[in-house]
Amino acid sequence: MAAFRTKAVILFQGDSITDGGRQRTGSDYNHIMGQDYGYLIAAQIGAEYPERNLTFINRGISGNRVTDLAARWQKDTLDLKPNLLSILIGVNDTTSHESVDVYEQTYDKLLADTLAALPNVKIILGEPFLLPVGKHKDTYAAELTEVKSRQEVVAKLADKYHLPIIHFQKAFDDACLKAPAEHWSWDGVHPTYAGHGLMAQEWLRTASTFWPNG
Repeated sequence: MAAFRTKAVILFQGDSITDGGRQRTGSDYNHIMGQDYGYLIAAQIGAEYPERNLTFINRGISGNRVTDLAARWQKDTLDLKPNLLSILIGVNDTTSHESVDVYEQTYDKLLADTLAALPNVKIILGEPFLLPVGKHKDTYAAELTEVKSRQEVVAKLADKYHLPIIHFQKAFDDACLKAPAEHWSWDGVHPTYAGHGLMAQEWLRTASTFWPNG
């Protein structure tokens, strides 16, 4: 896959979905990558392209909103000089009632600053998502409307900067036709192992389509 060049640094950024309970220190990649879709991607690609000497990094932090990303962007993104940057952020912006305008303006500036500092970086955006599980079941319709407003922002920014977008919501919606929502997420926000597996599949499918083999 052309997105994974030799000696590339692949960085995953986001909130608890990306954090995956990762350890903050240590040299054991099994623990510092966390238990999430990023780990599964690193496992598959690392096995598929061992000769490329790829480095996978996870800097997701539980509870983060896009403004939290902005506060640590220099240290946790730009200073790491990724060749490929994956961003998934937005569900905490929704549940904390951060305005859509702040979400869009902050996210837009992050992308502009990143492309200015790292003009050759590849960026892939994941849309936030929500499933009708647990406390989100009874209020799902109203909450999903709010999440969709952030999904629309991500789609707008992907179009503005000509970036691939991973449609996680559709992937989960389609998956829920095969198994209940509880199979894919244990609380509506955080995926189960099956949910993370689905995310990894959709991530890789989107990346390989946007950046064909080469």
